[in-house]
Amino acid sequence: MKSLTPAQRQYLKGLAHGLQPVVMIGAAGLTPAVLKEVERSLAAHELIKIKAAGDTADERRAWLADICAATGAAPVQQIGKMLVIYRPAAKPAIPLPA
Repeated sequence: MKSLTPAQRQYLKGLAHGLQPVVMIGAAGLTPAVLKEVERSLAAHELIKIKAAGDTADERRAWLADICAATGAAPVQQIGKMLVIYRPAAKPAIPLPA
């Protein structure tokens, strides 16, 4: 996926604010099962929050990059242990600003 513009990222941050995490990365880390669940959630929702249980910020940043690379999603935001990613569907339900 192409990278998001600052305006698009800001718009998606606003939409994500009220969302609850739909995927959790536990003590086992980023497993194939977690990636499969992320894929399923992106197909259903386009914009999702992921709660990461990793102790270090570097580990969470690496997970965000790995998830985006594996799913074709764009990173929107990382605040603490919360990761937000976006991948448009074939018929996007979330219209992005230009």
